[in-house]
Amino acid sequence: MKSLWNSFKIAFAMFSKIPMPQAEWTKENMKYMFCFFPVIGAVIAAAVFALDWISRRIGIAEGFRTVILVLVPVFITGGIHVDGLLDTADALSSWQERERRLEILKDSHAGAFAVIAGCVYFLCCYGAYSQIGTDHAALCVVCLVYVVSRCFSGLGVVLLPKAKESGTVAEFSRKAEDRPVRNTLIVYLVILAAAMLRIHPVLGGTAFLAAFLIFLYYRHMALKFFGGTTGDLSGFFLCVCEAGTAVVIALVSAILHM
Repeated sequence: MKSLWNSFKIAFAMFSKIPMPQAEWTKENMKYMFCFFPVIGAVIAAAVFALDWISRRIGIAEGFRTVILVLVPVFITGGIHVDGLLDTADALSSWQERERRLEILKDSHAGAFAVIAGCVYFLCCYGAYSQIGTDHAALCVVCLVYVVSRCFSGLGVVLLPKAKESGTVAEFSRKAEDRPVRNTLIVYLVILAAAMLRIHPVLGGTAFLAAFLIFLYYRHMALKFFGGTTGDLSGFFLCVCEAGTAVVIALVSAILHM
């Protein structure tokens, strides 16, 4: 039980800005960490849903409300995944050899393609939330995507080859209990798929399928261009999954309300 509690604390300490009691980052304490990674998505989902309700109750303008909802994940996570999105955009756009791409991932400087990717990401999120508007079912499905994306991201860490022997993902993977983590994340995904379908069969089914297809793209991209996954690539997937699926939900919602 203590190991589970420590894994929970380390997951939140690593992937969020939510204050947590200290825990030693040992193999024993980290082996179930990715079982709790989706819980951070649940916290984001709850915050988005609550702030949407509050902002409507107090009469906040639609544009400002949308900005608040788009920025919730950044404030809760500290932008750790957006950093991976920007680094990966620079690496992919370099059209260099694999080793050079991996070097670019570690470069702390942001290139032009990183800036472009960041702008596209936030504009897609803003546009999707604006389009969803008062569609309550669509908003609920979008909120669950924050959990789904972290389940797939965790599966990527334990299932995909690692691009480097060193690095955050390689270190976390060595300390994780692959089978229990994998099985737990799959159970989460089954429950989430059922919940999304229960909320709205068309929106929920489309959203889950979109997230799964983006995960398949991420797997293909990581193996083809980098030889495996890294922490930055995991962050890239998370952002693309959340923004891309939100756009799909917004479009489907618009079609259903024609």
